[in-house]
Amino acid sequence: MPSTTRDRMIDATVEALSRRGVCGMSFTEVLEHSGAARGAIYHHFPGGKGQLVAEAAGRFGERVRENLSTLDGPDPRTVVEAFLVLARPVAAAAAAGNTCAVAAASVGSTGEDTLRGTADTAFTSWIDTLTARLVNAGMERESAIDSAALLISMLEGAQVLCRASGTVEPFDAAARSALDLVTRAQGTRTSTGSASTPLA
Repeated sequence: MPSTTRDRMIDATVEALSRRGVCGMSFTEVLEHSGAARGAIYHHFPGGKGQLVAEAAGRFGERVRENLSTLDGPDPRTVVEAFLVLARPVAAAAAAGNTCAVAAASVGSTGEDTLRGTADTAFTSWIDTLTARLVNAGMERESAIDSAALLISMLEGAQVLCRASGTVEPFDAAARSALDLVTRAQGTRTSTGSASTPLA
């Protein structure tokens, strides 16, 4: 189905957030990339910039959650590997100067509880979804919660480092460590009989 003017404005805002953050993005940029008329701003978003950014960050967060929900594998390591494959292009984009729209909304909230709340909802949904995928692959729930939080934190932090360095090396280093931690943790649980799915 063709997108509506409102949808195009939200998508354009996601792109603007990833390039410039909340403070750097402008209505002019959103209008140019969406093809919307200036009068469309307050017609569709009477709450102004704060509402537009919150809805854009929320939509981006839902897209990421949907992608995470597709991760699958016969064991936790395979799920983590699939997550890292999914995440590496994000790190590469960060190295090229882009960043996570949800993180941009959180960092650029300037004290607005709405934006912080939107970001928190998105991050929480990512962790919950990844936790469910790890549990489904055989990981104990407590370990899955911790592992999911580690992976999402790693991804968000790696984007900052990759953007600063202009390379994906920080992400790759963190990815190797994350895989090693999951492998060793699962190996320990298997050797003590508290888990039945080996990673090796």
